[in-house]
Amino acid sequence: MSLTRAGTHPAAPVNRGTSGFGAVRPAGHAGERMADAAAPTESGQAPPDQHLLHVAVREARDDAAPFAFTAAGVLVALALVSRHAHWSLLGYRLWWMWLVVAAPYVCLSATLLLGLGRLVRHNRRREIVTALLALVWIFNVLGLVVLVVSLVAHSGIHVTGRQLLFSGGTVWLTDAVAFGLAFWELDCGGPVARALATAPRKPDFQFPQDENPQLAREGWTPRLWDYLYLSLTNSIAFSPTDAMPLTRPAKTLMAAESTLSAIAVLLVTARAVNILA
Repeated sequence: MSLTRAGTHPAAPVNRGTSGFGAVRPAGHAGERMADAAAPTESGQAPPDQHLLHVAVREARDDAAPFAFTAAGVLVALALVSRHAHWSLLGYRLWWMWLVVAAPYVCLSATLLLGLGRLVRHNRRREIVTALLALVWIFNVLGLVVLVVSLVAHSGIHVTGRQLLFSGGTVWLTDAVAFGLAFWELDCGGPVARALATAPRKPDFQFPQDENPQLAREGWTPRLWDYLYLSLTNSIAFSPTDAMPLTRPAKTLMAAESTLSAIAVLLVTARAVNILA
């Protein structure tokens, strides 16, 4: 994707050590080691070093697995509370639905924690993680849809304020985690590609450190925490805050999250507060 604008000349890549608009993100620290460890091939790209690849995948696992496991635990807690409190949705005791929504998070956590070796050896490792993230997002959306439909259905008069606050808050939080993981996987081809990059790449998100490299800490590269912060602020403000989307996929994801968050916060929470009042 070209970042040049109509009527202007293409901008030259800007490194972090220089001033100006950070349209190109330099390679990460792992990429610098890789450049010394492997010689470029005829195509101009260095062959993947297995040790550096393993380090990059392990770092990605250490970033993502705790958040995926936490989101799964929150959903399981919601299911148990719903069962104990005899909460119903659409006139039925659908407490087990939240276990279904938690299942993709459990699969993602198990894949990252137990299948690290296979991910390193598998040529389709990014496609596997992306498919799991897609399942996470789809099941989260289904959970929110069921929650919203239960409000407008005739059986909605039996839904309590506590149930809506707990359920809506859980769905909002897990959505923020899901989109944070999606942003993290989208930007520059994913965390492994960013770590092993040997040349500057055009990012999908522009962080303040990209635009103001003189303010960034030495060797700074975005980690999952940065993308989760982006997701949380986008879900609260319904718009970008400090990091800006640069590509259409990034804008699409942020628009989808803002829409879902608006539904969860404005519809579900407002109805819950109205019931409690």
